[in-house]
Amino acid sequence: MRRASPVNRVAAAGGHEGLTAALGDPAAAARLSRYLDLLAAWNNRTNLTAARTPAARYDLLVRPVAPLAGGLAPGTLIDIGSGNGSPGLVLAALRPDIQATLLEPRMRRWAFLREAARVMDVSVDVRRQRHDEYDGPPARTVTVRALAVPPQDLAALAEPGGRVIVWGVAPIPHSDLILEASFPGGQIYRRR
Repeated sequence: MRRASPVNRVAAAGGHEGLTAALGDPAAAARLSRYLDLLAAWNNRTNLTAARTPAARYDLLVRPVAPLAGGLAPGTLIDIGSGNGSPGLVLAALRPDIQATLLEPRMRRWAFLREAARVMDVSVDVRRQRHDEYDGPPARTVTVRALAVPPQDLAALAEPGGRVIVWGVAPIPHSDLILEASFPGGQIYRRR
């Protein structure tokens, strides 16, 4: 008999009312369960997150991102400093209609992201580069979590009218970025 994944064991114990119930999408729940299990396996050697339990990983990496997935415009997404996969890989799991590019310069984290995308069966472009080395087109949505990226760099990565979603850093004053909304732990900006 196959053992339940740590995330599903937590969900079955009532911690999250089940990933499927929490997310409303069985396929996305399965992708995220595989992501969180792989993250746990890699975390000891790669230090991807300080969250040590399945519940803590879910609460830190999935729960704050999931409510925003439905409001994203279809199209492209660039996630800066993707590291452990949140928010970019989580959004790709929740919204397979979005073409995500994950930017991560550190070798081990880049390798983790490539393996996670493979295991999750999501189509993402994982690049081993910094945001200021990215030479592709601007995206409809740009995400960044807990990195102090100059606002002019964020604006340059977003197409006009696109959104920049920032988690865990102070509000960004910039003439090309207009604050549209705040949410617990972050802000959403629209590029002029």
